[in-house]
Amino acid sequence: MKSRLSFKPIGSGILCIALSAGALAYAQDTNNSQNTAGQTAANAAKAAKPTASGQDQYPDLIEIDPFGGVTTWGQVQRGLTTKLVNGGAAGLRLTYNPSAYLGIELWGAYDNANVEFRTPSGFYPGTTNPLPTYSFGARNYFFGLNPIFNLKPRGSKFQPYVTVGVNGIQFTPTDDAKKQARNPAVDALFHSANLNDNLQVGLNYGGGVKWHFTDHFGLRLDARGFWSRNPTYGLPNYPNGGIYIPSHDKINGFMGSLGLVFYAGTTKCPEMPPAPPAPAPLPTPTISGAEGTICPGKPVNLHATLAGAPADHKLKYAWTVNGEAQGTDSPDFSFTPNNTGSFNIQVTVTDTTPPPPPMERPKKFPVRCWVQPPAPQPVAPVTGTATVTVSAAAPTISSVSADNQTLDCAAVANGKHTANLTVAASPSACGGNLTYKWTVSEGSVTNDSSQNATFDASSLNFEGGAQGQSKTITATVTVTDERGQTASQSTTITVNCPPQFVRLDDVIFAKNNARVNNCGKRVLIDDAAPKVASGDYDIVLVGHRDTDERENAAATRGRRGRHAAAAHSLDEQRVLNAAAVLSGGTGTCGKVDPSRIKVDWVGTDQTSETKPGLCGTSNIKERKGQQTTEADKNRRVEVYLVPHNSTSLPPAVKNPKPLPEDQVKALGCPK
Repeated sequence: MKSRLSFKPIGSGILCIALSAGALAYAQDTNNSQNTAGQTAANAAKAAKPTASGQDQYPDLIEIDPFGGVTTWGQVQRGLTTKLVNGGAAGLRLTYNPSAYLGIELWGAYDNANVEFRTPSGFYPGTTNPLPTYSFGARNYFFGLNPIFNLKPRGSKFQPYVTVGVNGIQFTPTDDAKKQARNPAVDALFHSANLNDNLQVGLNYGGGVKWHFTDHFGLRLDARGFWSRNPTYGLPNYPNGGIYIPSHDKINGFMGSLGLVFYAGTTKCPEMPPAPPAPAPLPTPTISGAEGTICPGKPVNLHATLAGAPADHKLKYAWTVNGEAQGTDSPDFSFTPNNTGSFNIQVTVTDTTPPPPPMERPKKFPVRCWVQPPAPQPVAPVTGTATVTVSAAAPTISSVSADNQTLDCAAVANGKHTANLTVAASPSACGGNLTYKWTVSEGSVTNDSSQNATFDASSLNFEGGAQGQSKTITATVTVTDERGQTASQSTTITVNCPPQFVRLDDVIFAKNNARVNNCGKRVLIDDAAPKVASGDYDIVLVGHRDTDERENAAATRGRRGRHAAAAHSLDEQRVLNAAAVLSGGTGTCGKVDPSRIKVDWVGTDQTSETKPGLCGTSNIKERKGQQTTEADKNRRVEVYLVPHNSTSLPPAVKNPKPLPEDQVKALGCPK
């Protein structure tokens, strides 16, 4: 005996597909024939589409479908080859369609499905003669719930659909079958006394098509397959000498049916007749005659135009000047201003033609479908405005220019320092001859009372510093006519100044002495060294001696007490000592990188301006605030902060040189 229970479907799936495809094809062909007969595809879609009232082409909110048909079932291929015999079916479907493409269906059905055991269950007792095959009458009772997926919207004349849902099947032997099975003689041969009802839960799937014949009547073709566990009818599921049915396998069935459909709902409302068009709005009026500038005492003639306004409509005009009503009911308006100023002119145009009457319901139009359109409203008034400018109008300046938009500061000796200023202006119709006045935000201007003036940037002040500087100068010209009306306009000029050196106080020395006193150290260490540390500046030192001083410096003492040869002039030694104070790095000296220091010495040349600080020159006693004498000020070292890597040096520097580091290093930190 085979160990597996199998079923041989009787083409149920193929038959479902074939019936569904045939229904769809028929629906398509019918649609095509109707389109050929005169209804276009667009009109067909419109017919199926819900109307403005929310109702469909046909009243199919609820469907009642009594049907009849046939059922087929598979055969059990193991055990006693059990077969549910094909038979007739009948039933009822109730469908609720909540939306255009979805329905919910509750259904029940009944079919004849007698059961045959096509293999004998055993032998007569004590013989080798096989028992006859067993069969019994049976009925199947179906109940299920399915969503219906319509392929055309609710209200279509032809409506194909597909569905899949859940169902229960009560496999029920007839009363006669149960009575016979419990007969002692029959039970002795077939062990059939347990024959009884068997409920199985499963799925159903399929599709079909519905036809609308009238608003409330139609036809429905449905093909549906069933899938569930096979019924055992309460019999054993293993051989026990009598009839049995293997369990725990599946059974497939098919039901094809044709039924009537009764539709319930309300018929479609006809399309609302088109409402009469509302009166076209009036175009915005334009006012002509206010163009240009008008002088006091000159009449102004204005005209209102409504381009495209209906010629057969009656229009009413109302004019105002600065909000006060003036003029008459006319598209033309004239007034004479006696003072200068701006006058706001406004015209309001009203269409006094009566609007069309409210739309009435046609006599044959259903009252329940009528939606009263709003009554046509009168055309809204429209307003146009214009501004009349009355004045001895100001002159008009067409251009103000400078031939050089970018200039250099006075520190750039070979740069551009002047720019020619020009104005082009014309008087108004009410004006006269023009006069001119030029002003600048900084600097000086010549010929300031003519059309052409000259700006000079040489007098601009720029602070020295490591960063480039720029100033934007505004040159403004004011033009005045004979009536005192003025107009002003400006142009701008950019004045650039490159990075500039900064001069600190001179380091003052005692006569015939190169020692940097404490006050000088403050200038070098407190004022100069921090600026170099920022990275913005280098230092340039320029040494001087007075005419009453000796030429050469006294011998100096080195870092270890040895005397260095007096190989330098006094002005040179003063520069080297000052550099040592900046770069010595120990004691009271700074730590400036020697490469950031340049030096020069000019002997008795005193052409550069002296800049002594408030500091004494005594070698023994000096204090801050002690005044430098007139005799001391030429014994000096000039101290300049020059922007790093700048090629522009102060005029006092005649022959700049890199710092002789080995000589300065030998000096150590001067005391």
